[in-house]
Amino acid sequence: MAVKVIGLIELTDQGAFEQYRNHVGKTVELYKGTIVHRGVVTEMFWNELSCQPFSAFVELHFPSKEDAHAWAHSSEYQSLVAIRNQAMTLTLFGVEI
Repeated sequence: MAVKVIGLIELTDQGAFEQYRNHVGKTVELYKGTIVHRGVVTEMFWNELSCQPFSAFVELHFPSKEDAHAWAHSSEYQSLVAIRNQAMTLTLFGVEI
């Protein structure tokens, strides 16, 4: 079953984000994934879960839960975590579709 991986992002360092963004796509592709959408949050209609603030999002698509898991835990992606942590705070989750 295919999986969408959704990231809720609060940017903290634009320069670090550009560095991260320049490399993350290649890691996604290595694990059969694609970046489907990137965008800026323009309005929050409800926040009944009291989520932390976020200003942007990303949507990735993987053919399977195993591919998404392999990507998220891969050495290629893990090598970007330090710059990611400088660039943003992130909530990342998968949704089977």
